[in-house]
Amino acid sequence: MSRSPSFSLRSEADLKVDEKSLQQWVVGFCIIRFDLEQGQLIEECYPSGCLTHNEELEVAFNSFPDSVSQNHNRSSIHDCIFFFRVRRQGNPQVVHLPSSEIVEIDNTQASQMTASDKVLKQRSKIQTGVNSRYLYGFVFNRQRHDERLKRGGEQKSVVILSHNPFSSVFRPLLQIMGPLYFDIGKKALNFIASYVSMWPVPVPGQLMELPIGNATLKVNLPPAHCMPLDCGVLFEELASPIAPFLPSSQSVPQGLFHDADLFGTFRGLLMQLWKLWELLLIGEPILIIAPTPPQCCEAVAGLVSLVAPLLCSIDFRPYFTIHDPDFAHLNSLQEGAAFPPMILGVTNLFFLKSLRRIPHILSVGNPVMNAARLLSARASTGRIPAGPEGLSLPNLSLNRFTPSNFLNAIKLRRDGPLCLMTEHKEAFWSSYAPITKPDTSILNRLIDAGMSPRVEESMSVVNNDILRRHFLELTTNFLAPFGPYYRPTTPSEGSSPYVDPPPLPTFNAEDFLTSLSARGPGKFLLKRMKSNWLDLYRRFLKGHNFLPWFQRKRAVAEQEQYRLWRQARMRADIKHLISRMSEVEIVDTFNAIERHLLGELQQSTTIEAGSDATSSKLREDLQAVFSVLPKDMQQLMLMNPERAALVQDDELPSKSTR
Repeated sequence: MSRSPSFSLRSEADLKVDEKSLQQWVVGFCIIRFDLEQGQLIEECYPSGCLTHNEELEVAFNSFPDSVSQNHNRSSIHDCIFFFRVRRQGNPQVVHLPSSEIVEIDNTQASQMTASDKVLKQRSKIQTGVNSRYLYGFVFNRQRHDERLKRGGEQKSVVILSHNPFSSVFRPLLQIMGPLYFDIGKKALNFIASYVSMWPVPVPGQLMELPIGNATLKVNLPPAHCMPLDCGVLFEELASPIAPFLPSSQSVPQGLFHDADLFGTFRGLLMQLWKLWELLLIGEPILIIAPTPPQCCEAVAGLVSLVAPLLCSIDFRPYFTIHDPDFAHLNSLQEGAAFPPMILGVTNLFFLKSLRRIPHILSVGNPVMNAARLLSARASTGRIPAGPEGLSLPNLSLNRFTPSNFLNAIKLRRDGPLCLMTEHKEAFWSSYAPITKPDTSILNRLIDAGMSPRVEESMSVVNNDILRRHFLELTTNFLAPFGPYYRPTTPSEGSSPYVDPPPLPTFNAEDFLTSLSARGPGKFLLKRMKSNWLDLYRRFLKGHNFLPWFQRKRAVAEQEQYRLWRQARMRADIKHLISRMSEVEIVDTFNAIERHLLGELQQSTTIEAGSDATSSKLREDLQAVFSVLPKDMQQLMLMNPERAALVQDDELPSKSTR
């Protein structure tokens, strides 16, 4: 495979790498060779020192398929693209709190600090990508089969490492970088690094144009509300409005991996999507088995994208191998021990025995998928075709009742997942009883393209749009009852915006379920769920996705409420307000304005948009209130030097020191 003919390189004299700018997008690039004597060897790592020794080993082990493709001629080249996710060395594991602690977390803290204090504390908690718990590796693997070579061939991988799960960026970048490396060698790393270091800062949820040589990658980044905080997302980006409820364009991202091919990956298991959606929602562990790394990666990415716009907080590994440090822990789980909430994508059938305690096992994909066609199709459509060798696929599998289907289902259930040891087949083994019913009206809208590969690819785009819109609407309606608990308030007309805004409503799980049971979840869900729909909410509250999502929504609501009340203070006519106040209320207003002004001065030590203007307005308001106080009270207040500096006509303290 060669790189795109529209891509060309600049002269070497123009190449400069700004490593600080480069790290906004990538941690580094690696070239890894599979040596027959020593195993996986890292030949190049750019920039040097970006990984620890243990991380280098882990990246190397995850950058090759578990087996060599057997679909080859005497001399041929097979390329494939996949990605993995590994835990960074020395980072703590996630601590999940039970939902019963939400009231204590939200309201005990709320009673002890003002709104501005809470916003400042929340901002101080935001981690940067340097402290990210996970590392994403995007791999371009080339297998060259040649009977003249020892053992009949060789393997090498080009890897992009990042703290961000930007599959829409790094997959097309690999389609340029991978072939370029095999054309010109390690100089390709410096070429690509120089282009990436010139890219603007990534903006979650936005369409970005990223120049690479004389080409441009036009990509949609996932929105901030679905990005883990350890990816370096700014708190202000979380508070920005999300994309429309039902976007007019399928390319508008609503969650992670919005470019995943739902239809192509799960075409043979479409009726199971609603059960899988529930399992993802409540954070159940799932093992996904596929013949190749690209297929298992696409399946894991598709499942994670299924619950958008919910923040997926459970661990997911698009391509998991026995060399992962977490495997030893998973393999040593005692009988009866609960399996950790995670989604594992694997190709090694050994996991069927070693991880036999995992409750849900999904088998997807086809063993004879042609990787070269997979790359070319993704280059043209941004999606992976769902058929073997790029040819036509079987008709849509809607599991319609027939005697043969019934007997096959019984046989699959009786044989269990170990039947995959002899023959790969698409199937789903799970004892979970779903509450959501498959929406046949959605399935009937899907288009079966028949025999034409070109039509197949275009119809896959349409079908993905239908499925993604439906599950977006399903998830949004499911989360809607929680809305009142993170809805910001604004000052009512005629009231003082200087008082602290009211705290967000207290959340108690049992009270919420009782209230929801009385009023119902809404018509949309009632039509699509069984009568025990409340059980799904109960499981969601106990699951591992609820608390991180809910805490983030509350924090964003407090940030938005702080912004709205701050704007109201900028518009307030203080003289009109105090003309209707008693002396006690005027003193209270003075104290409130002073507190807000000190908060603004504290924020102005960082670059805060509008902070100077807000500070000036608050100081004018403070002086206006001070001027109507009795003379004896004014003299008493001026005895405090810091307060005197605020109400007199000197420059603000912060301005003289900055």
